[in-house]
Amino acid sequence: MEAERLIALGRQALAESGTAQDIVAEAWQAQALAQAIGNRLALCGPQELRGEARGLSEIGESPAWGDGGPRAARLTEVSDPQRALTALGSLLGEVGMALVGVACATDEEGLYWACIEAIDAADESSDRVRGILHRLAVREGERARPPDRARDREGFGRGLS
Repeated sequence: MEAERLIALGRQALAESGTAQDIVAEAWQAQALAQAIGNRLALCGPQELRGEARGLSEIGESPAWGDGGPRAARLTEVSDPQRALTALGSLLGEVGMALVGVACATDEEGLYWACIEAIDAADESSDRVRGILHRLAVREGERARPPDRARDREGFGRGLS
């Protein structure tokens, strides 16, 4: 399944979460998706993004999955990395806000610390996503920039002394 579609499913599932435990579970679903997208980009993405993408794929230790497993296992492609990463960044932001709400509202210590752990993973993944998006923007900017003809006429950039 395409990354943007999986992200949309994750956003919908988060919005429909009825309990604090559902929110935490959706946070880990989002984290698993971030890891899967990072792994896909590390293997098949543009060369200059692969190191940053590999870092995204290694963030957080997702809990043991039940019978359904992570939705991220259905990831088959990332057809538009920029759009997918932008949507993933939004999902991770929504997850972080939902987790903060749960952490602030709970009196249960175990749930509180589960939220803190998931918040840390979502925050670190968000940072990596922003880094990859920045690299993509720089890459696109370099492609769109016309050559500097004045520098070429003066011999700069051609190895001339």
